[in-house]
Amino acid sequence: MARIILFNKPYGVICQFSPQGDHKTLKDFIEYPGFYPAGRLDVDSEGLVLLTDDGKLQNKICSPKFKLPKTYWVQLEGKPDEFALNKLRQGIALKDSITQPAQVDLMEEPTYLWPRVPPIRFRRNLATSWISLVLKEGRNRQVRRMTAAVLFPTLRLIRYAIGNHTLQGISPGEWYMLDDFSLDR
Repeated sequence: MARIILFNKPYGVICQFSPQGDHKTLKDFIEYPGFYPAGRLDVDSEGLVLLTDDGKLQNKICSPKFKLPKTYWVQLEGKPDEFALNKLRQGIALKDSITQPAQVDLMEEPTYLWPRVPPIRFRRNLATSWISLVLKEGRNRQVRRMTAAVLFPTLRLIRYAIGNHTLQGISPGEWYMLDDFSLDR
């Protein structure tokens, strides 16, 4: 039986167990041998990472063929209009290819969101906004490249959900192991 860990990766943590530079790694938080991340988050992104001790399940979680939706909360520089949101919804031409269509909605800043350390740089005369972005693929720095392509750069990126599993109740740096894991959407 596969074991799954839901981990809320803090900002600045590398999504691997082996050290690299001065950054903390998954090993600083999770000391179970034989677990590996099923997907990654960049060092400057936060949020849900699934880890498993089952290679087949790890591949299934990561595989774009399975199309497991991943929900991101994204703080943007500026407030996108419907034109920019629709471009994200339809797919964005990036240097390496065109992204699949995404589900995108403006949202209020989550009220129970933890403060980021270090904080996002505040600029008095520059508004920010939040979107919820759901993808069924996962390319390198995809969310950041997509929002930059519509001229609303990402300031903060949090992966809130993978499939039907969310960060709800998991503080940054904390994790818990699931007894019954389901990939149901």
